[in-house]
Amino acid sequence: MNQAPAVLDVDSEANTMSVSFVAGEAYELGIRGHRVLVDQPVADGGEDTAPTPTELFVASLAACVAFYAGRYLTRHGYSRDGLAVSAAFDMATDRPARVTAIRIDVTVPEEVPAGRRPALAAVISHCTVHNTLHATPEVSIGLR
Repeated sequence: MNQAPAVLDVDSEANTMSVSFVAGEAYELGIRGHRVLVDQPVADGGEDTAPTPTELFVASLAACVAFYAGRYLTRHGYSRDGLAVSAAFDMATDRPARVTAIRIDVTVPEEVPAGRRPALAAVISHCTVHNTLHATPEVSIGLR
């Protein structure tokens, strides 16, 4: 017997975003009152005024890892000074267009002892975005 996945009952407004056309290949994302722009590189017809949606996708994973790492450090009495996360990704060379690999590197503050690093690695490997990539969500795209 299959059980439905656990879903939190959350305010739908808090999880709703909007995207609107700006000009050329640029769009504005509206997220909880924040505004973020995306564009495409000049080689892809944009003006390179902002990151691409794919870059934001990878950056969201890196930011999620940084958040979880920071919370771990604070919870265990370590400073976040020196904490840094970098990300790199590869695109598919065939169809469909997609990211095929993401590499995340975490610079851990020097004060964190070697014996604490495995626990830190375990915590950051379970950030929300990483978990979502491993348990792929259902995505539906509709037209109005």
